[in-house]
Amino acid sequence: MESLRKIENWPVEHAAAAVVRADGSWAGSYGPTDRRFALASVTKPLAAYAVLVAVEEGAIELDEPAGPAGSTVRHLLAHTSGLAFDEQRTMAEPGTRRLYSNAGFETLGDHLAKAADIPFPEYLRQAVLEPLGMTATDLPGSPAKDGVSTVADLARFAAELQAPRLLSRQTVDEATSVVFPGLPGVLPGFGHQRPNDWGLGFEIRDGKSPHWTGTSSSPRTYGHFGQSGTFLWVDPEANAACVALADRAFGDWAIEAWPPLTDAVLAELRGA
Repeated sequence: MESLRKIENWPVEHAAAAVVRADGSWAGSYGPTDRRFALASVTKPLAAYAVLVAVEEGAIELDEPAGPAGSTVRHLLAHTSGLAFDEQRTMAEPGTRRLYSNAGFETLGDHLAKAADIPFPEYLRQAVLEPLGMTATDLPGSPAKDGVSTVADLARFAAELQAPRLLSRQTVDEATSVVFPGLPGVLPGFGHQRPNDWGLGFEIRDGKSPHWTGTSSSPRTYGHFGQSGTFLWVDPEANAACVALADRAFGDWAIEAWPPLTDAVLAELRGA
């Protein structure tokens, strides 16, 4: 895709990207798609998917207690448990604010590990990575931020999100639709959003502004970005997903570069 050549102008040492159609085929790619990059928070959708597999398998339930008093697995997945960003400190009653929380996902990982009697990284490997053939992906630490992967592997995950095989369509639809609607909160890097809508482990674009996707991205677009310079979005109305990984920390360069790339990709997909 010619649109992906915009990445050549990114102020990064290494970057790679791919656009994946709803049928799993690649519309195009750029750069070393087999190079491993730190994912940062793009780890969270992978972790969430493993948790949802555990829910469908009956190992845990979405509405069972987990985290602070009154919080559930659902709250943790949706960043509404009340836990602080990076510490085990409760800052709000569950379900009242959208507090983006690495600590919440780490609590989630611990909860599943105890319920399944298996370390969370191993559960992720068996439940998601191996079945999808994501052999270059690893989780050496936190389920919130320590994943390592390649564009090629994440393209497999993007294909799964669009045509799920590991989960039911109903579960994926719930995970990628707004949960606890209307809650305000901070979208890291983009400030206060009212509302700051999320699904179960996936951020929902809706009408957020500013945002890391494009101005032409549909409100139904969902995904995640990471502080290591990474993102993954799926736009159901475009019947496509995009994965981009880089080796420069998120900052003004990404705020300026990512939306035009997404808009160019969507325009090319539409044939504009």
